Amino acid sequence: MGEPIKTDVVIIGAGPCGLFAVFELGLVDLQCHVVDILGKPGGQCSELYPEKPIYDIPGIPVISGQQLTDALLQQVKPFKPVFHLGERVDELTRTADGFRLKTNFDTELECKVVVIAAGGGSFESKRPHLPGIENYENKSIFYLVRKIEQFRGQNVLIVGGGDSALDWTLNLEPVAKRVTLMHRRDQFRAAPDSVNKMQALLKEGKIDFVLGQMHALEGEGGQLARVIARRDDNSTFPIETDALLPFFGLTMKLGPVAKWGLNLHQERIAVDTEKFQTSEPGIFAIGDISSYPGKLKLILSGFHEAALMSQAAHKIIYPDKRLVFQYTTTSTSLQKKLGVG
Repeated sequence: MGEPIKTDVVIIGAGPCGLFAVFELGLVDLQCHVVDILGKPGGQCSELYPEKPIYDIPGIPVISGQQLTDALLQQVKPFKPVFHLGERVDELTRTADGFRLKTNFDTELECKVVVIAAGGGSFESKRPHLPGIENYENKSIFYLVRKIEQFRGQNVLIVGGGDSALDWTLNLEPVAKRVTLMHRRDQFRAAPDSVNKMQALLKEGKIDFVLGQMHALEGEGGQLARVIARRDDNSTFPIETDALLPFFGLTMKLGPVAKWGLNLHQERIAVDTEKFQTSEPGIFAIGDISSYPGKLKLILSGFHEAALMSQAAHKIIYPDKRLVFQYTTTSTSLQKKLGVG
């Protein structure tokens, strides 16, 4: 095993907040290494919702999860971050000069600041309790939509009443042969605008909606032929379908982070709102995994947290160097770093 890799900051998590942290830290001359258990950058945006439209990024009316990831990767290019993808940080220990981290692939990193931007931990879709469901998974049952085109011309059954179920009902309606939405009741936990749009499509006869719950699966060789649904009175009925998309939410697992002695609050890491530092000096948490009064789980909030964190990180790494805040619109030195000056 070689010498540990030395850097200023190690960021755990390569989602949007982790990527924007690279940018903010780069503006104050801090070099970053980024570790993520997924095989590519982007976090949930790339892994779970690559084609799902995002509407609340300032100045961008609509952008997909993958487009946002690609834009952030382009933005951080001038700062040359190093990515360790497909790796999980298993060990974190404090040293005389900062921290040492070790991954499950025995990569060792030494740094003075650690930034945890790992969302809510690792995510797994909740699997419906149906006999034989594993025979259809990733063949005709999907918990994620990575490519809309794979459903073109198919009969698609979407099950659920939350944002994901409603969003994909709306997004797949123009592509699929027919979309059927099934939920156990006619009330939804999704954004009101999405519910209104779904009901408009239903009224126009462009989609179907049925009340019920999944009872059994039928099909051969991993290909669904129909889903047997059950009503409240226990009677059953078939729904012919080529693809099933069950959206019952996600389970989150903090993993090794839970053992690092940080102040946890309901499986989130408590931070201050001045620096977004945890109970351990030099360890920061931003994005969904951070917790503080008034917290909003928005990408926008994570960007704000990354900006304040970077200022505090600079003070830790260069305690005797005064940092003068500059605007990228007016500072020629910052423009030079970004390759636009």
